[in-house]
Amino acid sequence: MILAIDIGNSNIVLGGVEQDKILFEARLRTDATHTSDQYAVELKMLLEIYGFRAEDVEGTIIASVVPQVLNSIQTAVKKLTGKQSLVVGPGLKTGLDIRLENPSQTGADLVVGCVAALREYKPPMIVVDMGTATTMVVLDEKGALIGGCICPGVKISMDALTDRTALLPGLQLDQPKRAIGRNTIDCMRSGIMMGTACMLDGMVERMEAELGSKATVVVTGGIAKFVIPMCKTPVVYEKDLIIKGLAALYRENKKN
Repeated sequence: MILAIDIGNSNIVLGGVEQDKILFEARLRTDATHTSDQYAVELKMLLEIYGFRAEDVEGTIIASVVPQVLNSIQTAVKKLTGKQSLVVGPGLKTGLDIRLENPSQTGADLVVGCVAALREYKPPMIVVDMGTATTMVVLDEKGALIGGCICPGVKISMDALTDRTALLPGLQLDQPKRAIGRNTIDCMRSGIMMGTACMLDGMVERMEAELGSKATVVVTGGIAKFVIPMCKTPVVYEKDLIIKGLAALYRENKKN
């Protein structure tokens, strides 16, 4: 079994993958204060919860956008399994043609998402990851990564609205029933959730205009399933896109 780990700003997503089958998926809170020993204990407990042992892990691959947590997770995996992890970054072959001004600044999670999307869909594509930030990456007709945009994520928008406005309450991120809210909670929910859907629709339209053609829109991320029903743009929801991409990169690099 391959252990695929995606370290995000808010959560660490872990997946156990055998061939092309995802055996389990779990989440930990990203905590820069955790030591490698603490993460090793949490990883061991998660494996046991899903019926696996450290000895079942053939190898591990990690994508991270939080450098200070990456080292702790790498060390934790080494302590738990006795094996070094592959890390998405310089030295790891991805096969992705990145045509940005500074390719080295491309987030590891963005690279992995594009690799996974290209294995299942034909470009041009727009790959959307709705996490702490909402990222949109554009792949041209040849599958090259040519750019994209970074927007505040749904939770960032909610936190900013509730933290900086004394009279506005907290709220659950449920799907709004209508655009025109009839009370404070419904107005906030409409603005955050439906506003995000409208932002996605508008950005896709403008990106397609610059591409000069329609694009397949592939969406992933924890909050995505609550937002995409409100989008007018046809999208494909891939819940496990990053885990699939990590597993594919592990197999390709080990094979080569």
